[in-house]
Amino acid sequence: MAYPQLTEEPGALATAAAIRAGKLSAVEAVDAAILRTDRLDCDIDALAIPNFEAAYAEARALDVAGPQPDQPLFGVPMTIKESFDVAGLPTTWGHPRFKDQPAPKDALLVRRLKAAGAIIIGKTNVPVDLTDWQSFNPVYGRTSNPHNPERSPGGSSGGSAAAVASGMVACDYGTDIGGSVRVPAHFCGVWGHKTTWGLVPKHGHDFPGMSRREGFLAAADGPLSIAGPLARNPQDLAVLVEVGAEVPLRARAKPLAECRLLAITTLPGAPVDASVLGPTEAALETLARAGVRIDRASDLLPDQARHYRSYLKMMNITMSGGAPAPDGTRATATDWFALLNAQAACVAEWEVLFATYDFVLAPPAPVLAVPHAEQAVFRGKLVIDGKEEPGSCGLVWSGMATFPGLPATVLPIGSGNYLGAELPCGMQVIGPRWSDLDCIAAAEAIGQVLHS
Repeated sequence: MAYPQLTEEPGALATAAAIRAGKLSAVEAVDAAILRTDRLDCDIDALAIPNFEAAYAEARALDVAGPQPDQPLFGVPMTIKESFDVAGLPTTWGHPRFKDQPAPKDALLVRRLKAAGAIIIGKTNVPVDLTDWQSFNPVYGRTSNPHNPERSPGGSSGGSAAAVASGMVACDYGTDIGGSVRVPAHFCGVWGHKTTWGLVPKHGHDFPGMSRREGFLAAADGPLSIAGPLARNPQDLAVLVEVGAEVPLRARAKPLAECRLLAITTLPGAPVDASVLGPTEAALETLARAGVRIDRASDLLPDQARHYRSYLKMMNITMSGGAPAPDGTRATATDWFALLNAQAACVAEWEVLFATYDFVLAPPAPVLAVPHAEQAVFRGKLVIDGKEEPGSCGLVWSGMATFPGLPATVLPIGSGNYLGAELPCGMQVIGPRWSDLDCIAAAEAIGQVLHS
């Protein structure tokens, strides 16, 4: 099964290997990435804030020092989501009032990426407050899907996915609480990974009004939200996870042929458009013909409708910082502890499921790349099989992995026709907590079956 690819540019590990072999320098790699960005981004608007001068300086320093054993990303030019602090660059989250306030220091993840040899050439675009499956704001404008300029690249890490898919850079790091890594990967036809909650730190990923107030820096990651990478191949994805991780990860390396999978394509209140179901069913059929064991239903699957309600409540409280809802009500401490209990129950139910199944396969979203709109997707409607459905119904598919804090890898599986346009389609591979490398390996094996 073919899927649309827009570039033949090498990935992150291939670029690092070429620099180590002396085929090009870090400065040349950075220069090439900047030239590609200059050429491509005028039609896409993925890069919100350039960091070119600093990138050249870092590349020159790396060329002088030479590669070190602990630098798997040596000399690799990459971008990072606008919401992460990079010293000397503004962090706005789409708000004009912060556009002239440079961050005083790098986020912890940025420091880890640089220590691994990566060079940040800029920051990629986001929606206001990171709350949409589109990526536009009054500071940096609107990012378009590189496959179709009339469509969204997804959000909130839409600029990240567009930069990677178009070939500007080999990789990027985004964040995900409502599919914000997985949906852009799905919309743009690249690889994305939602990490286990707490695996990759988000220190230095704070709303700018907080992080600039009297030197305030959050000391803990917010509930549900994670930092996760985007790339054009699974090998790069795995290295980016390892570079960012708080603790070393181990992979079981269990062959796909020995795995038992559960595929979920229907859920209560979460219809899926034929443009997504078509490629998904074709992929599942191809895997079954290759001898992969796939069940299509199980009583072990946690009650998604019940957990979705708790997920929405927890996400709304988290993203508002506990501020009153539009109707004036505010969650109490009792409400919050009830949600923590519901989350713990959800985690336990998934652990029971993973005692039988190795991975769960599911759509990352119910549609392919949506047309541009002035209204946020979640406040409008999604057209699913010709019918208008609430935009929020798409969050059921992202919440499946988010609420219990599970890792999930999105791989491109093919393409479908959505509202008259041929667009990429992905699939998410969900695994037990802390099995991040196993999820990526399983997605890689699935990709090899589908695209061989």
